[in-house]
Amino acid sequence: MEPLLHGIMLAFGLILPLGVQNVFIFNQGATHQKFTRALPAVITAGVCDTLLISLAVAGVSIIILSFEMLRTFMFLIGFLFLAYMGWLMWKDTPDIKKNQEANPFSTKRQILFAASVSLLNPHAILDTIGVIGTSSLVYTGYDKWIFTIACILISWIWFFSLALTGRKLGQIDTNGKLLKRMNQISALIIWGMAIYMGSQLFIT
Repeated sequence: MEPLLHGIMLAFGLILPLGVQNVFIFNQGATHQKFTRALPAVITAGVCDTLLISLAVAGVSIIILSFEMLRTFMFLIGFLFLAYMGWLMWKDTPDIKKNQEANPFSTKRQILFAASVSLLNPHAILDTIGVIGTSSLVYTGYDKWIFTIACILISWIWFFSLALTGRKLGQIDTNGKLLKRMNQISALIIWGMAIYMGSQLFIT
């Protein structure tokens, strides 16, 4: 039970904070008339997290953390990426009714954007590799499998729950005012992450 509970608690702790990936999944649920239309984003995010977690547990964390230049490069890219994504969220003005009618995010766009905010977000990569990867080192064999599956399962459950919650909000907040405020709060949090990653450039 220990690796199962450890994986669940660790995955929840890492995935709960508002970030680019979470906000995008939530928005897709809110701005589509049917929940099924948001599934490409949900499934893509789940697959990407599964890949990152699997690589982290497989030992990529040890390789990444052992190269100082690589860590510094990821912090620099992370600062620029998060600063830009925070700006996009801050200026975004959701029009749920219009978006539902126009369906701006096609299946292809959802997949590409979800993959980019999942795989090109150094903050998420460092969290996955640095925290989940190093935490998995205490387990071997069957216990490591249980720990890994627990982390992956929480990611999938979380993304489906986010999209469903977004769908419910989209039915209530038809003028998009609440979603606009949530985007602004998320932007501030993401800028905070960007500042943190930028500060690491002077520490590492």
